[in-house]
Amino acid sequence: MYFSSFSDFLAMGNHGFYVWLAFGITFAVMIINLLLPIISRGQYLKSAARQLRRETVR
Repeated sequence: MYFSSFSDFLAMGNHGFYVWLAFGITFAVMIINLLLPIISRGQYLKSAARQLRRETVR
């Protein structure tokens, strides 16, 4: 597909809003899928460290 200008490219034949919204949602979901396991791992390690400290005090 050929676009005569950058604004035509962004407009995508009057479907630009939906096209760029789909790209944005996809990008957001990919970032969330990347960050959630990292955050969960950190929380798990903190929880395990707390539990280990409690068990060694007894």
